[in-house]
Amino acid sequence: MSKQRPNVLLITSDQQHWNTIGAFFPEIKTPNLDRLAREGTTFGRAYCPNPTCTPSRSSIITGQYPSQHGAWSLGTKLLEDRHCVGEDFQQAGYRTSLIGKAHFQPVQGTEEYPSMESIPVLQDFDRWRSFHGPYYGFEHVELTRNHTNEFLVGQHYALWMEEKGCANWRDYFLPPTGTMDPSQMYHWPIPEEYHYNTWIAERTNAMLDQYADNEEPFFLWSSFFDPHPEYLVPSPWDTMYDPDELTIPSLTPGEHELNPPHFGMTQEESPDFAALRESGYAIHGYHTHLQYGYGKGKALSEQERKKLVAVYYGMISMMDKYIGKILDKLDERNLAENTIVVFTSDHGHFFGQHGLQAKGGFHYEDLIRVPFQVRYPNHVPAGQSSTAIQSLVDLAPTMLSFCDIPIPRTMTGVDQRDVWTGERDAARTHAICEFRHEPTTIHQKTYVDSRYKITVYYNQSYGELFDLEQDPGEVHNRWNDPEYAELKQELLLRYIWAELGKEMMPMPRIANA
Repeated sequence: MSKQRPNVLLITSDQQHWNTIGAFFPEIKTPNLDRLAREGTTFGRAYCPNPTCTPSRSSIITGQYPSQHGAWSLGTKLLEDRHCVGEDFQQAGYRTSLIGKAHFQPVQGTEEYPSMESIPVLQDFDRWRSFHGPYYGFEHVELTRNHTNEFLVGQHYALWMEEKGCANWRDYFLPPTGTMDPSQMYHWPIPEEYHYNTWIAERTNAMLDQYADNEEPFFLWSSFFDPHPEYLVPSPWDTMYDPDELTIPSLTPGEHELNPPHFGMTQEESPDFAALRESGYAIHGYHTHLQYGYGKGKALSEQERKKLVAVYYGMISMMDKYIGKILDKLDERNLAENTIVVFTSDHGHFFGQHGLQAKGGFHYEDLIRVPFQVRYPNHVPAGQSSTAIQSLVDLAPTMLSFCDIPIPRTMTGVDQRDVWTGERDAARTHAICEFRHEPTTIHQKTYVDSRYKITVYYNQSYGELFDLEQDPGEVHNRWNDPEYAELKQELLLRYIWAELGKEMMPMPRIANA
């Protein structure tokens, strides 16, 4: 009798700070992520390959870095000819599906670069009633594109709300799609039964039932939208946490004086980033961070900053509830023992750390590290924590390895299987994070190893060097410190080696010439 192949369930959040799991940070309550911590291994040094959605999510399904798969920034798309891991699973006889957020394509399309995730396509409901894939290696998809009350709501989620009897769903979303007051903060009046967490868990569980009924192996990505801002969540989650009882991160006075100029400019009321504006589109993070709403809102009072953190935690706790419903379904259908569960996020988040909000070209650990948990009973050690460096670019090759499916030679992530099972201490010595948000003016890469981190900028002599052991808060940039000059040169060389080492080899060398 042949060995039963494992299933793979990938669960992701969006823009979740790495240290927001209750088992390791008691100010937040996440009983179901705590359950994964008890029943699996938590990797505390996991990194995204890019701190924005499209590049990082495309890396998850290609096993390549953004500089390799081509979806190099928000506002680009993963070109349809790219090889995706779902194709490998399907070829091996697996069913593949994605429920929730994709974001492989931009919210605007052109004739040359059409987008399935663009306006007005998102709200062409006749199209979405009949379309469920294929999409980037997933034979079945159920999608939407809105974070909380964004006007981008549509696709399968809007259809689901209507099917559930929520005829007034537009009341809970912003104009021009809906009628919700844009000034509403913290509390999202949408009933929990119509929240996209409910939709994702319900539809994920429906797929799990289908696969269990048919005894089919599966690769299923359950892709949540929270806790990505805007900071909105239904009752009672919006008041679950007392803002005055939380530790609120903040700027350390003077910390940006030795950093590249864009860091300090974020602390000005009206900084001028015009010199960096190359494509004409929005530059994430390059604005004042003294306001709420990605630099477009109002100045934040201390109490408002506290309330935002409380709501951010409430969003995570609500999402955790629905992750629990999915884990419960695995138990109910006797799938848990033979299913690899991975929980992670596409990138991290600032909620006051270094005086910053949300995301941008700031490669602090808060933004490029992600929560990362793996459960696979009798294979991955239970109740363990590991400092082995992980990268989201490793997910595709590692998932294939566990399922004994050949890893395409075009994938440049590393196989972490023996690390996840505890047979090896580490599969990589470093991680690389890229951020290219404009063709030339905003283009940076970070090399981080067990102790040090160095960031280089295209055509710039400034940079960052942090000693994560001596300075875990990353307050003292040693880039120009004479005492670190020799180490800086060594790290630059290691970074260059790392860049050389991640080049793909689509085939082996098979002849002398």
